[in-house]
Amino acid sequence: MLVSVVLPFKNEARWLPDALKSLKRQTLERFEVVLVNDGSTDDSHRIVKEFCLGDERFRSVESEGAGLVNALNTGLDAAGGEWVARLDADDFCHPQRLALQLELALALGERSVVSCRVRCFPEKAVSTGYRSYEKWLNGLVSHDQICRDIFVESPVAHPSAFFHRKAVIEAGGYRDLGLPEDYELWLRLCSMGYRFEKVPRVLLGWRERPDRFSRRSPCYSLSSFYRTKAMYLSTLPMFRERRVVFAGSGQTARRLSRWMIAGGFRVEAFLCADPGQAGGTLRGIPVVDSGMIGEYAGIPVVAASREQGARERIRSFLTARGLVEGHDFVVCA
Repeated sequence: MLVSVVLPFKNEARWLPDALKSLKRQTLERFEVVLVNDGSTDDSHRIVKEFCLGDERFRSVESEGAGLVNALNTGLDAAGGEWVARLDADDFCHPQRLALQLELALALGERSVVSCRVRCFPEKAVSTGYRSYEKWLNGLVSHDQICRDIFVESPVAHPSAFFHRKAVIEAGGYRDLGLPEDYELWLRLCSMGYRFEKVPRVLLGWRERPDRFSRRSPCYSLSSFYRTKAMYLSTLPMFRERRVVFAGSGQTARRLSRWMIAGGFRVEAFLCADPGQAGGTLRGIPVVDSGMIGEYAGIPVVAASREQGARERIRSFLTARGLVEGHDFVVCA
């Protein structure tokens, strides 16, 4: 068996049939679907049982613990395929998803994460901000693009992921750290030299809903994302001396710097684009005009501002002064 789809579910009776039907329509001939019951109390179990009885490729297992991370690791352990495709119970796949992702994964090798472009739905439920995230995510296709922006946000939609089962288990699998489990895994694998690429086609329908897990769980709070970023920024060679300058002095820079300081970093300064805001301090650290960046030569820069257009403005500003992205600075928002 080459491919196992790992699909955890908990009280998803409303959406499960569409997700499972999309798997039945896959053009890949041989694969299995491992359905992990994470303590459902609705009709989900009956729906899954009917699919399993009607198609031998589908089988269900009970999660070995409580919660999504336990369900995901239970699915990895139970999977018989060499490669694992993720899917959530409220999403659906294009018929060629598994075949196209397997083709790319085999070309890249075991130390890789293959994903695809996505389309958020239903249209009326998708906010302008989330549509912007979709556009950004779909614009990252190559390994260099994905790893360049991996500290901005999660560049891989979790239910679109496709990876080598044994390689991910040996890398530690999913970890229950009170953090976004998928983003933490992508950052960990990237820090270990794994290759990330996307099939440049929309192969996943990604459902937007107000009660989705990432909306309800504190693991997906902004603070949790900043904490995750801070953990893995410390693995970058540019930060081996644990010194940093922030390009940005707003809320994003403040929150991320807090976790970096807690992790042993020394923040030398916050650079701000508005000269009128310079001259003060944040946590006793000077806030200076961005034109003074030359005084901090040799200290790597973290670009951290969520203002519209700030990411590219800061990139252009730093690049124009001879700094090289990935070597002298990293963009984190």
